[in-house]
Amino acid sequence: MHQPTRLLAGRMPSLAARSCLLAALAFLVPGLKAQQAATADPVKVEAHSSKWDYPKEIKVPEGSRTHIVQKGDTLWDLSGKYLGNPYAWPQIWELNQWIKDPHWIYPGDPLIIDLARAVATAGNLPEDVANLQPDQQRRADPSAVRRPELGFSFQDFIQLPFVASNGAEAHYKGLGAFTITSNKREDRQYLGEGETIYLNGGSDQGVKAGDRFLILKTAVKQLMHPTIPKKPLGDVIHQIGVVRVTLAQAKGSVAVIERSLDTVQAGDRLVKFDEPSNIPLKLRTDLAEPVKVAANAAMVVYSRGGKQYSAGGDMIVVDKGTNDGIKVGDVLLATRVKTFPVGPDGEKVPATSSTTYYIGQALVVRTDAQTSSCRVLRSIEEIKNGDTLTP
Repeated sequence: MHQPTRLLAGRMPSLAARSCLLAALAFLVPGLKAQQAATADPVKVEAHSSKWDYPKEIKVPEGSRTHIVQKGDTLWDLSGKYLGNPYAWPQIWELNQWIKDPHWIYPGDPLIIDLARAVATAGNLPEDVANLQPDQQRRADPSAVRRPELGFSFQDFIQLPFVASNGAEAHYKGLGAFTITSNKREDRQYLGEGETIYLNGGSDQGVKAGDRFLILKTAVKQLMHPTIPKKPLGDVIHQIGVVRVTLAQAKGSVAVIERSLDTVQAGDRLVKFDEPSNIPLKLRTDLAEPVKVAANAAMVVYSRGGKQYSAGGDMIVVDKGTNDGIKVGDVLLATRVKTFPVGPDGEKVPATSSTTYYIGQALVVRTDAQTSSCRVLRSIEEIKNGDTLTP
């Protein structure tokens, strides 16, 4: 993992020059006025809910400051505030490498911001700092600070569909699910991030403040196989968000919706939340046509939201699972059959031949006995129900 770089020996500006530089930049970048002085002693970070393994204490380097993330903050906005240019957000990400996905930062997360990096982004500089040489060890290629693209991230996790073969209610019962019974504002039926909800589980059931739960919603009752008549696959359940308990009473609890990518309603279910793992993107290169279709090839039976077509980033369900040797991390090739005429013109029923061609790739992110959930990684044509995905 790339580590923050430092100035070459012999090129480190004096503390006086650095102070002069920061003072000059304060006129250019409003965020610099809120600079927090560097401290020799570590600063303890208050415990808070975050996806990331944030540092529990930090030291503020000379010429830097800390920023505690507030609701609504983004690296883009913070870069504009402190560095004078929102496009410089990778400079902040580079110094806080415990953040694995820059799209997700959480209230309470501590960020170290090197204010001297505003030199490269703040526009026209005063003459007394304009001739300071840039750090020769810093990478010239902005892409050098980017993490590898993810095939599956937290954002994908909280919009994952899957099939409960024994039915949604039996699935919820088996997991000891609680139910969202109501919300703070009775005039609101559809809820989103930051809103308060109430659930029917409390300290008597082991619930305590700070616990996080995954929100589940029943999307389809009795999903039928698209090509095999009268073959029910089970109920489709959508993961739609995460809540955090703020107050646990004996029989019920109060919680806040931390993240959601779908509307939350009373009646949705809550099960224990286990932090998901990000899966790095690994694309297959064996794309030669005709595509060889394996004996355990799967068929697309559902696209999240009941969509007719899916493309890159969409979530789909296929009709093969662990019973068929499919496992999490597999990348499946989406293929389609092309039939074309080969007989002489004029025949009433012309002879035909067929071949298979490549239309995309999908990553297996959840497996059950008979079905699997996948994220479409790439597509050159729309992927639809009935299409074949082969290992």
